[in-house]
Amino acid sequence: MWGYMGDGGWGYGWGLLGMTHMVLWWILLILGIVVLAKWLLGGKSEAKQSPHQRALEVLAERYARGEINKDEFEAKRRDLNG
Repeated sequence: MWGYMGDGGWGYGWGLLGMTHMVLWWILLILGIVVLAKWLLGGKSEAKQSPHQRALEVLAERYARGEINKDEFEAKRRDLNG
């Protein structure tokens, strides 16, 4: 009476649209898990560092590269530490 119902009565399915929807769903799910994991685990980033700490790191890097001498380094470090 109703014809062939071997596919659960849904006809030929959604075809290409259904496949695209499934792929997008999995991509969104995986991205969500990655973002959640990064958020939960935190991870050290320069944005979380205080400006004072970053300034001391830059000063140490300049000293290590030889851009400033020891006296300049010590004077600037004292200035930053207040």
